[in-house]
Amino acid sequence: MKKIIKTDKAPLPVGPYNQAVLVDKTLYISGQVAINPKNNEVIKGSVEDATKLIMKNIQSILDEAG
Repeated sequence: MKKIIKTDKAPLPVGPYNQAVLVDKTLYISGQVAINPKNNEVIKGSVEDATKLIMKNIQSILDEAG
C-alpha cells in the first residue's frame, strides 16, 4: 500500500515530488532544506539554525505520517 504524506507544518515541495511517501511499513522522506513553512523562505543564519529548522520540518512530516 502506498500513501502520500503532506503537511502544512513543513515546506511544501517546489517540484514534482512529495514531502514523503509511506509504502507498506517504510517511509521515504524527501530531502529537506532550511525553508520556513510559514513564509516559504530559506532562513538566513548559522548552520545550527538551519539544522534546527530542518529537524523541526522532518518531525512535522513524521508526525503527519504517524
